[in-house]
Amino acid sequence: MAKEETIVTGMAGRYASALFELAREQRATAQVAADLDRFKAMLAESADLARLVRSPAFSAEEQVKALGAVLEKAGISGLTAKFLKLVATKRRLFALPVMIADFGKLHDAERGVSRAQVTVAEPLSPANLAALRVALTDVAGANSVDMDVKVDPSIIGGLIVKLGSRMVDGSLKTKLNSIRTRMKEVG
Repeated sequence: MAKEETIVTGMAGRYASALFELAREQRATAQVAADLDRFKAMLAESADLARLVRSPAFSAEEQVKALGAVLEKAGISGLTAKFLKLVATKRRLFALPVMIADFGKLHDAERGVSRAQVTVAEPLSPANLAALRVALTDVAGANSVDMDVKVDPSIIGGLIVKLGSRMVDGSLKTKLNSIRTRMKEVG
């Protein structure tokens, strides 16, 4: 990890931790998490908003003013709005995506929720999804697992699961590539 990335990650983590502690004191962690998720979705949908957050060309005052209008229109108020405006005032909006992700991890940990990214070759039946969720919940030792399931026919069959820092690649594509590599080594 580059030195700049480490600095941004550390700073973002401190901001996220501070917000989480304030939200916990006010018994508003669920509301703040929902507001941050809404703002994250808005960032993904609006190139203009993303530019406002990333660009150092805007002054802190311009960012706070524009952010205030966006938050009001989105119905984001209270602690979340104050936090986002503070981040803009401190010229730290560029690190907001990392702050949101870090807050989400803290919120998930408090609720005993793990997140899994699952890639499958074809859509899973509801019964298979339920069985996979139960298995991942057992492996994670969590109260529940939120799964993000993506379909990628290029893996041919099987599945790829990323749960926290662990990744299991049981795809047919990877197994075939492994066999191909071993055959090249032998021949």
